[in-house]
Formats: sequence, C-alpha cells, structure tokens
Amino acid sequence: MTIHYKVLLKVVGILVMVTGLSMLPSFFVSVIYGDPTEIIQSLFFSSVLPIVFGYTVFYAFKGYKQSLKLRDGFILLALCWLIASLVGSVPFIVSGAAANPVNAFFESVSGFSTTGASVFNDVESLPRGIIFWRATTQWVGGIGILVLAVGLMPSLGISGQNVLSNELPNLSLGKISTKMPDVIKTLYITYITFTIAEIIALKLAGLSVYDAVVHTFATVGTGGFTAYNDGISHFNSTGVYLIIMVFMLLCGINFNLYFSAIRRGIPHLVNDVEFRFYILAIAIASVLICGALLISGYSLNISKIAVESLFHTISIISTTGFTSADYMTWPIFCQAILLMLMFIGGCSSSTSGGVKAVRILVIIRYINHGIRSRLHPNSVEPITINGNSVPSNTVSGVTYHVFLYILMLFAGTFIISIDNMGLETSFSAVISCMGNIGPALGSIGATCSYGDFSWLSKLVLCGSMLAGRLELYTLFILFTPRFWRPDNS
Repeated sequence: MTIHYKVLLKVVGILVMVTGLSMLPSFFVSVIYGDPTEIIQSLFFSSVLPIVFGYTVFYAFKGYKQSLKLRDGFILLALCWLIASLVGSVPFIVSGAAANPVNAFFESVSGFSTTGASVFNDVESLPRGIIFWRATTQWVGGIGILVLAVGLMPSLGISGQNVLSNELPNLSLGKISTKMPDVIKTLYITYITFTIAEIIALKLAGLSVYDAVVHTFATVGTGGFTAYNDGISHFNSTGVYLIIMVFMLLCGINFNLYFSAIRRGIPHLVNDVEFRFYILAIAIASVLICGALLISGYSLNISKIAVESLFHTISIISTTGFTSADYMTWPIFCQAILLMLMFIGGCSSSTSGGVKAVRILVIIRYINHGIRSRLHPNSVEPITINGNSVPSNTVSGVTYHVFLYILMLFAGTFIISIDNMGLETSFSAVISCMGNIGPALGSIGATCSYGDFSWLSKLVLCGSMLAGRLELYTLFILFTPRFWRPDNS
C-alpha cells in the first residue's frame, strides 16, 4: 500500500495553521492583561509564523485529493500530536517561561495530550498569556487537534474516516452515524455546549471571566492545568468545586451517549453498561475514601470530607487531575484507590485517558468467561456488552492493549528509576502520564511538579503521554518494519 505523503503534508499544513490560530487568543489575553512587551511579542510571532508556514505547506499541496488509507491514518495521528506539541512549545521557549526546550516540550505535550503534568513550580509567576496558552492546549487537545483537521477534510477532497476511527475507539456503542460530518458535528456541539455552560456557571459562582475560561478549558478537556499553585482550593468555594465536579463527570462519559440519549431517551444513557460501570466505580471509590478519612480522623467536618472524597475520585477517574487538597496526607489506603482509578480512566470516546472503563469491563467479563468455561467445559457463552456479542478479535485486541499498557508501565518505571526518586514516585509518574492524568504520588503528589526529573525521564514521560493519548498501538505500530513495507496492505 502506497503512503500518500503529499496528502499527509497537506493535512499537516492545516494542523500547523490550526495550532497557530489557537495561539491568537493567548496573544490578545496577554495584551489585555498588560504582560511584558517581550511576552506579547513572543506570543504574536509564535502564532503568526505557524499560520504562515502551515498555509505555505497547504498551498503547495492543495491540488492533491486522495482518500487517506488506514496506514496513512496511523502516520497522521502520530504526526499531528508530535507536530502540535513541537509548535505549541515555541511560546514557552521564546517567552523564557521554560528553563530549556525539553521543559517547554514537556509542558506542550502535557497540554495537548490533556495530561496536566507540569514542570512549573510556581504557576502564578507565569504571564497571563502563557497561562492562557497552557489552558488552550488542553481545550484543543481535548477535542483532538486531529479531529479539528478531519472536520475540514471533506471540503478538501480527503476522506478521513480511517483516521477518526483510530482517534476515537468505541467498543460499547455502534457508530452514531455513518456520515463523517454528523460525527464531527455531534462532537463539536457537545464539546462547545459543555464549554459555554461551564464558563457561565463558574462566572455566576463568582470567578472572573479569565479564571472561568482557564479552568473551563482545563475541565472540559479533562486536562487539569490551573492558574494557581494551590489548585482549585485557591477559590475556597464549595460551589466552584461542585460545578467543576459535574463537568469533570460529564466529560468523562462517552460523548456518543449524549447523542443517543437525545434521539432515544435518557434510559439509553442509563442502561449503557460502560456508563453504569463508570458511575459505580465513582460511587464505591468515593465512599471508601470518605470512610477511610473519617476513621483516620482526617477532619471533623464530615461534609468537607465527603466533598473532597467525591471531588478527587471524579478528578482522577476522569483523568482531569484537579486537586482541592493534598491527598498525600491521606491514608495509604486512599492513595491506593486513587492509583487504581488512574489505571481505569474514563469512558471510551470521551476526553478522558486511562485504559478506559469499557476495556476493563471486557477484561472482567473475559476472566469470568474463563472461570465458567472451566466449570462447564461444553458450554458456549459469548462475552456481551450492552446485549451485543463482542467479537473474539475485539476481545483479543482489548487483551493485547491492556497487556501492552502494563508492559509499558514497567518499562517506563524501569527507565526513569535512573533518577533515583523512589519507586512510588517513578511508577505513579508513568501511570499518571500514560493515563493522561497529571498529579501522581510520592514527590510529585497533588502540590508538586515534574521539574526535578532529568531530561531523559521527561522525554520518556512525554512518550508515555503521547502513547496513552494515541491508544498505544497507533504509536508502536510505526516502529515495526512490516508497517513500512511497500506491499503492506
């Protein structure tokens, strides 16, 4: 199968333009809030240059109109996240906000992958424009910089179905539509509706427009970058906590379900097994954490414990990563639950990361199937999700994915252990970055940054963030010789 390099370059040009255009609001924010002149200039040129370069590349190849095949989709997926991260790191470098290019790249990858892991120890010292750009990377990354380009493909004579199917794996539901414009429209409407609704809600709760937008971008994108060193606790408002909790919960749910619920009714949402598993996991984890905190005497204020338990449970399982308290002061039992939630993650076809709830469901049912087959060797019972049989190749794919996920966790931990920061810190850093969560355990808990890691470890963690965002195989398949064979179909 021939790789359509010219068409790929055409789409890459669009992606670079989109990334540059997404920087313009940060430039205007920097002007409005009176950032130093060099910061304003750096944001302006960081935006204009990608727009000009991207348009030049697009114009050079605009005459090529071909359908992207499966292999093209894998290449484009990897390219778009890598290029967006490289372009997005420029403002951090030019403005001097980042100490070195590796730190700038780490921050940009963390934003576009919606991880929220940061190398900055003092976020509040950053210029307003740079803080806004950090938040913007998460909002753009949440909907997918690729999906932004795929939405433009039909008018360019390029078919993007194979690309989008790799970006939004969905095991629990059928396609909401066979038409690509309908898929894009549904994603956009849901995402933008949540964004506008949360901005309004946070503004009514007393936040400034700037804070409302920054924290909405981080919430809806399930990224978790905040404008303050003490995170969400800076606002000291139960109302703000509750608003952010609601939207973290909503954005961790399969977006396709919202479309289905509108067409088929709310029961269709409630009856979805992945949705129920997601809600059940939140309920059980928050109750266990709350109970452990009460027993340990963490606080005499039961309502405060209940809110903090629920807030952190939703924040971690949705892979947003916001914190309202230092959970490193909690009992080890509570931290173990949070670590487990980091592994599970949110629902498929959401802005969340992690293994994804539906895959955990398939694995649980696969194990149960294995137990039943040993008790009743002659019985033939398929594994089902929402009443539909899951094909054996899908079950195998889920198993391979989880196995590779675990293998990567240990491999990444082994490499960054060179920094000698402790097993708890090293392991939780990898699982947090692969799950696109942000905060971890040990020395990079709720109130700490990744700044003390070596450049090698930061690059390994960048790879973990990208691999997690790209569903592992999308990235690893590029390193196989067979993928690049001309006769590969």
